[in-house]
Amino acid sequence: MIGLTEYLVLGAILFSISVAGIFLNRKNLIVLLMCIELMLLAVNINFIAFSHFREDLAGQVFVFFILTVAAAEAAIGLAILVVLFRNRRSINVLDVDELKG
Repeated sequence: MIGLTEYLVLGAILFSISVAGIFLNRKNLIVLLMCIELMLLAVNINFIAFSHFREDLAGQVFVFFILTVAAAEAAIGLAILVVLFRNRRSINVLDVDELKG
């Protein structure tokens, strides 16, 4: 049987990979969005692990709301990227910094 420690280690590894991806990749917005999603999934693993081992459904309810917010964030983020690519022909982070408005 897999214990709580293994789930927490998996969540910590995924969270560390996503933080490293955010800091190492400063140019591609799609990879940055994917790293943010991976970070949210690592937190969800921890919520579900604690919820399962405490036999409480509150963690799973939080995961449900986090997933719905993450789906909305991904949809809006990708829509912004499509508009940015149509206007700039690039999804470089440096091009986003030069926007006027």
